[in-house]
Amino acid sequence: MYIARPGSALLATAVAVTLSVTALPAAFAAPSSSAVISEVYGGGGNSGATLTRDYIELANAGGSTFALSGFSVQYLPGTPSAGSLWQVSALSGAVAPGGRYLVAQAAGTGGTVALPAPDATGTVAMSAASGTVALVSGTTPLTCKTQAECAADTRVVDLVGYGSAVVREGSGPAAGASATASVARGTSLADTDDNAADLTAGTPTPVNAAGETPGGTDPGEPGGPTEPGTVRVHDIQGTTRLSPLAGQPVTGVPGVVTGVRTTGSRGFWIQDTAPDADPRTSEGVFVYTGSAAPSVAVGDSVLVSGKVAEYYPATGAQSLTQITAPLVTVLSSGNALPAAVGLDASSVPDAYVPTAGGGSIEALALDPSAYALDLYESLEGARVTMADTRVTGATTAYAEVWVTVKPRENPTRRGGTLYSSYEDQNTGRLKVMSLDAARPVPVADVGDVLTGSTTGVVDYASFGGYNVQATELGALKDNGLKREVTRKQKRKELAVATYNVENLDAGDAQEKFDTLARGVAVSLAGPDIVSLEEIQDDNGAVDDGTVGSEATLKRFTDAIVAAGGPRYSWRYVAPQDGKDGGEPGGNIRNVFLFNPGRVGFVDRPGGDATTAVSAVRTRKGAALSVSPGRIDPANTAWNSSRKPLVGEFRFRGETVFVIANHFASKGGDQSLHGRYQEPVRSSETQRVRQAAEVNTFVTSLLKADRSARVVALGDLNDFAFSPTMKALTTGKVLKPLITTLPAGEQYSYVYDGNSQTLDHILTSPAVRRFDYDVVHINAEFADQASDHDPQIVRIDVKGHGHRH
Repeated sequence: MYIARPGSALLATAVAVTLSVTALPAAFAAPSSSAVISEVYGGGGNSGATLTRDYIELANAGGSTFALSGFSVQYLPGTPSAGSLWQVSALSGAVAPGGRYLVAQAAGTGGTVALPAPDATGTVAMSAASGTVALVSGTTPLTCKTQAECAADTRVVDLVGYGSAVVREGSGPAAGASATASVARGTSLADTDDNAADLTAGTPTPVNAAGETPGGTDPGEPGGPTEPGTVRVHDIQGTTRLSPLAGQPVTGVPGVVTGVRTTGSRGFWIQDTAPDADPRTSEGVFVYTGSAAPSVAVGDSVLVSGKVAEYYPATGAQSLTQITAPLVTVLSSGNALPAAVGLDASSVPDAYVPTAGGGSIEALALDPSAYALDLYESLEGARVTMADTRVTGATTAYAEVWVTVKPRENPTRRGGTLYSSYEDQNTGRLKVMSLDAARPVPVADVGDVLTGSTTGVVDYASFGGYNVQATELGALKDNGLKREVTRKQKRKELAVATYNVENLDAGDAQEKFDTLARGVAVSLAGPDIVSLEEIQDDNGAVDDGTVGSEATLKRFTDAIVAAGGPRYSWRYVAPQDGKDGGEPGGNIRNVFLFNPGRVGFVDRPGGDATTAVSAVRTRKGAALSVSPGRIDPANTAWNSSRKPLVGEFRFRGETVFVIANHFASKGGDQSLHGRYQEPVRSSETQRVRQAAEVNTFVTSLLKADRSARVVALGDLNDFAFSPTMKALTTGKVLKPLITTLPAGEQYSYVYDGNSQTLDHILTSPAVRRFDYDVVHINAEFADQASDHDPQIVRIDVKGHGHRH
């Protein structure tokens, strides 16, 4: 039986390789004599269409080969709105003089005839009637929305607007495009920079670089290989992270199907039953079928022909080696699968990944006996098995769970795996997903165990890096993880807590309010002061100028009362619209809740979004110039980020200053498992500046009164061992309380199976008697109201010497 399908070269819109290329002159500044867009068809798969897919055909009007590596084709709707974005399909290879190059785009449900094997593949659903296509030097999306703007962009090599396209070359767009008609240049490939004159409508005639034209139905006539070729899977995988055959066709690659994925990135894995002796070369590989559902089954013995490609799921990620545009022959079914490689504490190295001094590790020869990520790469696409794996990251909404094959690696008290330094990565972590829709990953919390064998193929994805696509899942053993409840503060103790409530706004479901409220009223035992991070404006992500949070806070404090907690009052400074980062339109901010029956808030007028709070020396000690106030809000350290909120409180006759923080996120940092090692933490620069500003303000309070009681707390988005924390504690003006806990309890957040802390409470030297607790109610559980655990410190405000 032959199974022929059009396949796909890459999910090209996600390709994140950035190559340095020299921008060519814009084609409509001077007519092209090299690469041009020769044909555009957006009716593929439409009702009445014959072809099943949209496509863009390129041609080379010049006399020398035109290299396309680092180039892209990009698509914009014919009448772009303010929110319209150019969609990018990356290219590779080259187009010969006088030759053609075919870029397949999205498939529809209609049509019966397949394109010839494409030279590149995107996922863009182009309009049949109107749109703009550009050939671009580079893979960064264009931003132009008008004819003049695009003419001025030197990255544009050629551009075709068709139908009623606003962006086009010359006097008008090419006319006549439809579900059954493309627009194409004549045989001379003339390019006078006038789309209306240069392109005419007609029957679609796609041609690929091999000169092939549509020749069969989809699927249909036999086209698969009949004999094994000379290339085996281990030849494709090679001894580094990149295939030595990338971009090249392969014929008749033999293997047994070990897994099939019918959703998302569709395709199947094959593994060679005759491995070589080199531990660096994987015997498994993914066969990407694009929009077509795989028509093979586990246990099929197959021959696969296609093109080898490296797929990059995100910027900075490693790549996944795959065979694309496949033609498949099934030789037999029901075959035994190759033995799975066992992963355990003895087989996975303790070192995480080699270094390239911040550069790419792709060219380094794999050393699977020395580095965990090299081991996983040497098994990319191959079967592995794990026994009795402990869950270190709870099941997500995407039915994924993190486990460890090293149960003794940096264990936390409650069953997780602690992330304790940049140099000491946890190598036993792997993410598990199920390939069997009838048996999804079970709902598991940290500390649970998948007993027995979990077996599947090793895959790589930007979220989570190396993972196991399971064909067999261990049985869930529930270890009964319980949500914690901290003790009630004593009468003489001031209880101050921090809680990131994850983009709470008045439009959220009552269930979220009630769950978060129980966290405050019950789990935290009703603290005297609660610093809230991620309170949004009252209509959340609606961008209409709203900045107040009164309705949100009324619902939240009502829910706390209903849960048995105190009736809280609140204070905050509303941000300027759109200035504090977070979800667009949400106007995220820090908020103080306080129990007026236990603690007083000292209101000092004048605080607003742009006024800086300062420390004032008085005969009775330090005071704030405004309360509540914000720390130096005009400082560029706070650009597009939440500004710290400072409040002056009175408890049992004593003044306590509380600083609520939510530092800049880690967005944009290179990943731990990415191809650049060591990874650059670019976001750290802003957090270090923010920490220095808070440190400067605390220092000013202590200069006004060296015995000032200061509590700085919140979501700092960084670790206890980070440069951010060093900047925050310079001069020992603040002490990080997370370091006072036993190592196995120093976490409040779980990410990629790593238990870590981004949330912190710090105190000034005058706070000498305290009881500090991280209250684990969210981060380790599949069912969570927030992804952060709250923290609390109970302070004996009388427990220090006299003020000097």
